Amino acid sequence: MNSDLDTDRPPVSGTQGTATHIWQDREIRFDIPLAHLDLRRGEFQIDSMDSVEDTKGNNGERGELIITNLRLVWWSHKNRRTNLSVGYNAIISINIRTASSRLRGSTQALYVLTKFNGSRFEFIFTNLVRNSPRLFTTIQAVFRAYDTTKLYRDLKLRGAIIQDKELKLLPHEQTYNKVHGVWNLSSDQGNLGTFFITNVRLVWHANLAENFNVSIPYLQMKSIRIRDSKFGPALVIETTPRSGGYILGFRVDPQERMRDIYKEIQSLWQVFSVNPIFGVEFTLEDRPQSLSNVTVPRTTDDVEIVNQDDDTADVFVAYYADGTKNQDRDPMFHPDLGLAMESLRDGVTIEQLWSVL
Repeated sequence: MNSDLDTDRPPVSGTQGTATHIWQDREIRFDIPLAHLDLRRGEFQIDSMDSVEDTKGNNGERGELIITNLRLVWWSHKNRRTNLSVGYNAIISINIRTASSRLRGSTQALYVLTKFNGSRFEFIFTNLVRNSPRLFTTIQAVFRAYDTTKLYRDLKLRGAIIQDKELKLLPHEQTYNKVHGVWNLSSDQGNLGTFFITNVRLVWHANLAENFNVSIPYLQMKSIRIRDSKFGPALVIETTPRSGGYILGFRVDPQERMRDIYKEIQSLWQVFSVNPIFGVEFTLEDRPQSLSNVTVPRTTDDVEIVNQDDDTADVFVAYYADGTKNQDRDPMFHPDLGLAMESLRDGVTIEQLWSVL
């Protein structure tokens, strides 16, 4: 649906996106700066658990797990700089299986399989509070809520979003304007359709085919401007690289009406950027009071520690999900250990394995 636009010409008018890069629900990060543990705009805490072990990478360490509407955040009680941030968009599956915990022994744990930047990572979280199912039930329910609300966050082409010429509204979505006579410039002759301008997205659909449509969340807009095209001045919307980097062109006559529509979309986009709506709703009932609410908050020195060890980048090695290993590798004798051991995967050394303990 990319438009036939003259992108070399300067825009008549336009606005570049000012919203900060949203990575919290899209990425997996290890040992991030403490400031990145804070909630971003539009992110809110759903639950927290004070006694959770990161059994995969920090077995034997008690830590705190924060569940937000965008991600899972875990940090060690010993040192908050030992932490994880796991965005829901990177999660492939969540399962409950038996794990071996140094603090609880053999017990039920939550296995979270993820994929990010072409690599698979596995996380195992063990609740150290006995007979408490909160770790399992809350995370699974929040992830389902995230997975079923993608229209708030992802660009959608040819979706089932129009019924009887009307937009199917999302929860808490409000239509601010319905604009007829909008030409989509994605083909040589153009397609006549209708705009729906709401508080979370911009939607266009063809009048003759409701399934020919596009839903553009404000979260995925990179810029909006009025630019010259072979059809004359056009309203051009560029989306973020994460959503495909589309350049979508629309034309509305007369030009004064198109400029008013441009200002309306620009204003709603700016308001949304101040307080974004990610679509995830979840409310806990009878949530017990967390330890952080009944104890004096711990302060952290405002000091940045610069680690000169180049091997710290390999901290994520402990979380790799070895999906290609179908059988044990051949044994080998390691002279430093004085023992026979299974041969290591390519690129992994015995020193790296010791360094993550």
